[in-house]
Amino acid sequence: MMNQEMTKRDNYFIPMLVMALIFFMMGYITWTNGPLIPYLKIVCNLETDVQAFFVTSAFYFAYFFMALPSAMVLKKLGFKNGMIAGLIVIIVGSLLFIPAANSRTYGLFLTALFIQGTGLALLQTAVNPYISILGPIESAASRISLVGIANKSAGIVAPLLVGGIILKGAGGLEKELASITNSAARNEILSEMASRVQLPYILLAAVVFIVAIIIFFSKLPEIKAEEDADEHQNKKRSIFSFPSLILGVLALVFYVGAEVIAGDGIGQYGKNIGISLDEAKHFTSYTMAAMLFGYLIGIIAIPKYLTQEQALKYSAVIGIIFCLVAIFTTGYTSIIFIALLGLANALMWPTIFPLAISGLGGFTKVGAAMLIMAIGPGGGLVPLLYASLGGETNPQRGFWVIIVCYLFILYYAIAGHKKKSW
Repeated sequence: MMNQEMTKRDNYFIPMLVMALIFFMMGYITWTNGPLIPYLKIVCNLETDVQAFFVTSAFYFAYFFMALPSAMVLKKLGFKNGMIAGLIVIIVGSLLFIPAANSRTYGLFLTALFIQGTGLALLQTAVNPYISILGPIESAASRISLVGIANKSAGIVAPLLVGGIILKGAGGLEKELASITNSAARNEILSEMASRVQLPYILLAAVVFIVAIIIFFSKLPEIKAEEDADEHQNKKRSIFSFPSLILGVLALVFYVGAEVIAGDGIGQYGKNIGISLDEAKHFTSYTMAAMLFGYLIGIIAIPKYLTQEQALKYSAVIGIIFCLVAIFTTGYTSIIFIALLGLANALMWPTIFPLAISGLGGFTKVGAAMLIMAIGPGGGLVPLLYASLGGETNPQRGFWVIIVCYLFILYYAIAGHKKKSW
């Protein structure tokens, strides 16, 4: 028995290593959006926070529109080739930042982000169910937490690296731009600032290409027996006959919204309460560091000390408490507790996803695609609601939106995931 367990772990090692590499890449791309929000607000002369948060809308709505097509692509290509296809799409989106920067066209930047999001939608639709069914479903959260360390490590690095390049001296530049009346001089400064984004995305495209080559030559097993085995049993049922899945989709909408606000929005929030962009540009990394710590807790605690359901319940409660502290405090204390929302958010995706796809049988890939679709309205609409409710006029008021998100997640942890019929 012990030899069999060791063999299984050996069989998991290479696939998990490849998944960790992909998750690192996805995290790096995703969490560059944080510094892009204040950056593009300056470079593209945007007037409001709501306009600036279209960065998250363009990026995350790609998941909504492309997740189901991604499921069809995976059925034809399989997990491995589907991952490679997703990486190629990301390369295209990354290179589109070159003409976007040259023209300083906000719509072109948003198009590039949408294309990147399309590639990530394909990757997410492949890697999350792959990891969930790579081993026992009851320990799926632990495996997702393990690769999540790679994801959130990239989330720490990306804002520091990309933000350090594109927002270098941004505080001083804002003051200089405010004092310049000559449009030619102003455009010259903005064009120089816009050009900064090109090199990071050219290098990103090169690295993604290398990752695609590594995956091409890696030996990833196709995992389909479990879902195919139940296909006959479930062939007469609709995907909407699984309440635990549908409620799980809604839970992920609210989770993604909370994560994006705490991660991508914290820098703009810092700026809104009077902290210089030279400092606020690093705040996303603080949130990611808190998430990284949360993943470590998940790896140690699930399922040995905590069930997936308990981890989700406690995470939601902690999130509500941290939000209330962030709302009713000021300055750096508020910033600290917004960053600590990363700790509350860390185990939500790793627990909601396997709880929602458990028992889907032949509907697993479609169910996974629907869960990935939740990233769209979660990252695309919830932050806009936050920005419109809070924004520059009353920054802290927007965090009531996250409390509503956590309340629904708490319901899903306690009762929603157990529903077998409507």
